[in-house]
Amino acid sequence: MLRSLPLMTTLLLLAAGCSAASNEGGGDTGTGGTGPITFATGRDTTAYLQPLLDRWNQAHPAEKVTLLELPEAADEQRAQMVANLQAQSSRYDVLGLDVVWTAEFAENGWIIPLERGLFPLDRFLPPVVETAVYKDKLWAVPYTSNAGLLYYRTDLVKKPPRTWAELRDQSREIRKKHDIGGYAAQFLAYEGLTVNFSEAVQSAGGQILNRDGTEVTFDPAKGKIALEFLLQGLREGWIPKEALSFKEEEARLAFQEGRLAFSRNWPHAYGPAKAELGGKVAVTTLPGLTGPGSSTLGGANLAISAYSKHQHTAQEFIRYFTSLENERRVLTEGSFPPVWTELYDDPDLIKRFPYLPVLKESILAAKARPVSANYNQLSLVIASSVAKALGTPTPESADDVAASMKSELEEIIRTQ
Repeated sequence: MLRSLPLMTTLLLLAAGCSAASNEGGGDTGTGGTGPITFATGRDTTAYLQPLLDRWNQAHPAEKVTLLELPEAADEQRAQMVANLQAQSSRYDVLGLDVVWTAEFAENGWIIPLERGLFPLDRFLPPVVETAVYKDKLWAVPYTSNAGLLYYRTDLVKKPPRTWAELRDQSREIRKKHDIGGYAAQFLAYEGLTVNFSEAVQSAGGQILNRDGTEVTFDPAKGKIALEFLLQGLREGWIPKEALSFKEEEARLAFQEGRLAFSRNWPHAYGPAKAELGGKVAVTTLPGLTGPGSSTLGGANLAISAYSKHQHTAQEFIRYFTSLENERRVLTEGSFPPVWTELYDDPDLIKRFPYLPVLKESILAAKARPVSANYNQLSLVIASSVAKALGTPTPESADDVAASMKSELEEIIRTQ
């Protein structure tokens, strides 16, 4: 009996080691552990979240969820989440992730893969589901979506533009007749500029990376076309110079205050614009080089921390939170675009949110931003490169900017 103790001890140690290895970095799709959880997400500016959490807590008194509001700015949210996860802290259970963070968080083992069959993904908008997939595994569940729209003044525009040339011609004519700006978007050197440039490249028939983010497929010729579209607007004045300092809020205000005929923005700008301009505002899909363009996908996904001690509860909470009933509330009470396809075809919702059919069309034609564990680096390169062409006192040529951008992107991909 005494002789067998070392063997038994060895086997127990091996079993413990295997168990730890299976949980390290969230490599196992199994979820275990029930109990109270914390939902870490960006600050709720609409106050719609708490009632949804209260409903869960009333039904699950032993598995209550606590809302932990992170800063409103996405980069600050990410910084706090990364610090928590790098410390392997169990403080966060459910994470509200920007759709572009999926690859980074999965690659670093900070979140766990999920079983597809547990969620009604076939009833979600297909491009939205793709934002939660990395290396053929589901790492999160879509929660809200988003796509860029072209806002326009119906009292100034008879027929909304479908191409860049039409946008240019209409903007120039309106500027001449009414002495207001033609078109603006988010052109400050930050994530918004990456989004707008990516949309211009896509709308010219190009792309930045291949589907799995392993190869730079950016064609400098397409990049030059995208840059020249923006440069032409600035040179000719139908894109006002002040747009170089615009983020979403500045673009929204410029449009609803009557200083622009056209503005690219997200759906959240519709309500305030409608309240200010009444029947003088409408939306359409983004224009492109030769026809309708392609937006960039936005939105948020829900993931489970690899270090959560109550992963089963976290999983069930995500199932509850992304249900059809709650997704309807996400739209009606939070004014965020939902992920369930059928909600975009609901006549009652369309009456209340007239932009839904256009938004659905935009999301279905949209593309995700470059899929990469090093997305932040890629975005910095894109935004800073485009800013060199648009906003510096001595702008670099579109040819030079596009060529150097490709080289820098390739360097990032080579070293990831």
